[in-house]
Amino acid sequence: MSKYYIFAKEFIAPKLEKGLYIVATPIGNLRDISLRALEVLANADLIICEDTRTSAKLLNHYGIKTKRLAFHEHNEREKTNSIIKRLETGQSVALISDAGTPLINDPGFVLVRQARERGLNIFSLPGACALIAALSIAGLPSDNFSFHGFLPPKAGARKNALEKLKNNSQTLIFYESPRRLSKTIDAMKDVFGEQREVAIALEISKKFERVMRGSLVELSETLSDTQIKGEAVILVSGAKEIELDENIWKNELKNALRDKTLKSSVDEIATKFNLKRKKVYDEALKIKQKKS
Repeated sequence: MSKYYIFAKEFIAPKLEKGLYIVATPIGNLRDISLRALEVLANADLIICEDTRTSAKLLNHYGIKTKRLAFHEHNEREKTNSIIKRLETGQSVALISDAGTPLINDPGFVLVRQARERGLNIFSLPGACALIAALSIAGLPSDNFSFHGFLPPKAGARKNALEKLKNNSQTLIFYESPRRLSKTIDAMKDVFGEQREVAIALEISKKFERVMRGSLVELSETLSDTQIKGEAVILVSGAKEIELDENIWKNELKNALRDKTLKSSVDEIATKFNLKRKKVYDEALKIKQKKS
């Protein structure tokens, strides 16, 4: 076993430039954090946390005493104005989520957008991100993928959301809670087909990290009698590209244009048939011109 030193002696964090710092934090193992992130968190005027109690585990572990403020989905709009005022007076503010990279299915968008509109400094400190970590170990194509966060909890809405992705050829990535995981895999099996390849990443970077791989029908059977703990990342292989009769999507586009706007019709057909939006848009213009 090799002996090495990370912190051989006490160090002083450098003075921060004023602005908003978007800081990625570990998704499991507390050592998965950069030295730069620790420097920023230690020297910021304020750390805004999704949950101060959750963030305390990380901050206390590294002896970081910076003032903390709760900033979550229920108070994001309320707190944003006061944080913007702090930034405008020259303070440095660090934004962290409970785990991973802020704004990726976590609060922060409203704050970042307002800071950008006011011309304030915004700095990104990259690091852990569950969807990217899962993609790197899933064994599914990683050159073309799309992230869809959490699916709707209600069965009908969940099925509708999956139907829109049925013909998407990208690797599809989702987050899911352990209590809904089995139902979500069953819904995917019904919509995507039993043999679609899937990987479920669990406990990423923790002691019991593992990836369940197989077809949707295989994992559906496995999950029916398996107790899962912790949030999961689901990765589903994209639909195989098939020769598509152009008359099919063009006819559906005509029907959509009868009671929907051009933009919504184009978006709907492009997504449903996995077509380039420009191609569908050009066809929509032709249809509109013929009617006029």
